[in-house]
Amino acid sequence: MDNLCINTLRCLAMDAIDKANSGHPGMALGSAPILHTLFTRHMISTPVDSKWIQRDRFVLSSGHVSALYYSLLHLCGYHISLEDLKNFRQLNSLTPGHPEATLTDGVDVSTGPLGQGVATAVGIAMAERHLVATYPNLDVLSHYTYVLCGDGDLEEGVAMEAMSLAGLYKLNKLIICYDNNDVTLDGPLAQSNVENMKMKAESMNWNVIEVKDGNDINAIDAAIIAAKKQAEKPTLIICKTIIGYGSEQQGTCAVHGAPLKKEKTAKLKEFLKMPAKDFYIPEEVKKFYQNTYIARGTQAYLNYQNKVKSLSEKQQKQLQMILKNEIPMEIFEKVAAYPSGYSNSTRNVSGELLNYYCDHSSLLFGGSADVAKSVMTGLKNHDDFTCQNYAGRNINFGIREFAMACICNGFACHGGIKPYCGSFMVFVDYFKAAIRMAALMELPVIYLMSHDSIAVGEDGPTHQPIEQLSTLRAIPNLNTLRVADANETIGAYQIALQSKKTPTAIILSRQNLTTLPNSSSEKVALGAYIIAKEEEKLDAILIATGSEVELAYKAKLALKSYGIDVRVVSMPSWYLFEKQSDAYKESILPAHCQKRLSIEMASEFGWHKYANQTLSIQEFGRSGKASDVIEFFKFNVDTIIEKVKNML
Repeated sequence: MDNLCINTLRCLAMDAIDKANSGHPGMALGSAPILHTLFTRHMISTPVDSKWIQRDRFVLSSGHVSALYYSLLHLCGYHISLEDLKNFRQLNSLTPGHPEATLTDGVDVSTGPLGQGVATAVGIAMAERHLVATYPNLDVLSHYTYVLCGDGDLEEGVAMEAMSLAGLYKLNKLIICYDNNDVTLDGPLAQSNVENMKMKAESMNWNVIEVKDGNDINAIDAAIIAAKKQAEKPTLIICKTIIGYGSEQQGTCAVHGAPLKKEKTAKLKEFLKMPAKDFYIPEEVKKFYQNTYIARGTQAYLNYQNKVKSLSEKQQKQLQMILKNEIPMEIFEKVAAYPSGYSNSTRNVSGELLNYYCDHSSLLFGGSADVAKSVMTGLKNHDDFTCQNYAGRNINFGIREFAMACICNGFACHGGIKPYCGSFMVFVDYFKAAIRMAALMELPVIYLMSHDSIAVGEDGPTHQPIEQLSTLRAIPNLNTLRVADANETIGAYQIALQSKKTPTAIILSRQNLTTLPNSSSEKVALGAYIIAKEEEKLDAILIATGSEVELAYKAKLALKSYGIDVRVVSMPSWYLFEKQSDAYKESILPAHCQKRLSIEMASEFGWHKYANQTLSIQEFGRSGKASDVIEFFKFNVDTIIEKVKNML
């Protein structure tokens, strides 16, 4: 029966790939026994409520094996029809080329960029341990996190970064099934890798179990059983498989990412002793999945519901708080505005706000990539997250920016947590790929990025961001907020913490900034607003972000002596400004006034949508005192006066 199920999965996957004339047959044929064993004998989840918080999580880190995954989800009763399998990789289908969590029922994590799935799963496993420890009176949060990955996943550095942390934290409920077929897209694994993965994983404090035959479901089952008994370590199950098993091209890279096509698929089905009919599913296979995965998950879900009903009223409220994942409005309302003239760096203000929100809500969980003392992400009243204290709130990610961001994606995928992480702005280049996945998955992760300009000073161009703002603003569904002062920082936090489907990057200064008259936490939500209005006539508009808003304000005062009347617009978020009505946009940047100067200590890229002149930087920075570097690049009142005069 198991073999019939496995071969049905293999044939369904091949039929979907052949019909699409696109896809990856190799690992789908090799991994089918692993996924069948995992789902029919171990995974606890249910299509009745595919987002149920106590379900086991599964991450297909090798997202290119999606044809197999969709076939499995179809048999497991999720909202993927046979017609959906036939529409594999077609425009707007529910079965895209790589799994998408926001699109396909039963998919927990969007995957495809290799390595990120492993790292995100580490985040899910950390979230599970943290929630269980934080709410010990609720016995409805524990579960396992399972992963299927391949050789390519484990060559990616981010997987190693995350696995290192998983070993440190002793995440024993994390189990990775590693399809080790020794082949990558371009050829044998040996042409790019000499490592002993067993020794490597063991050196990172992982329990390693080897399955010598990836078709041996009893050995796979025994390995998972043993992994679940492990109390001190995460487990890597190395399953020796054959890529493209049963096909004429098995064991070669030729079967990795090209359809078998009809003739070769027919020969495969003959080898597997399966009917030649396309998309064939025996009735006994359907019943087997109903009697295993579906029945087990349904019963577990009913047990969960009964446990929830038995909770006290206080416990019920606590659980609802976790499930809703919302900070009460009264917590936001108690944050007072800073007075005009208050001077502090926005990173310091951010630290104060972060501590306040963490003290008043148990939902926040995060840390930084070894720069907590610089980005001000350290929590004064909370312990570190460690294997001895999973309830701790401070995470020391170490110098692992990419893994940090992927892990935070895992927190958000899990639910019940508002994740945040901190780094220097320039190092966003290390983890932008994870931010992109957060935006794609609609995960409201918060990125706290300080040292936002050439004002970093002596650390020089390696640490001075130039193009980073442009790259962040270009990511769809990412809200990038560069705040001008303490009040705008308040507004940015309120937006970020209330976001449901959009990640937020809050860009913070290292140097002190003065809280300006008319700065507004509420108006940050508009993306741009008039922070200093023209007095009589509108000669020109100065548009600025961050520390440069204060510079623009000073320039406005100086321009008065020349009889030039300008408006100063603070534009913390292009993303939010573009969501406003045409009428509002016109009120801020009226069409009749095209004399507009943007002021930002970064690349001018993108600014010409709003301004016809820019004061920007088109090269890397310099090392020196912040004031000297800023003056070197002519970010001063005199330069603005000259540019405005030239415009007029």
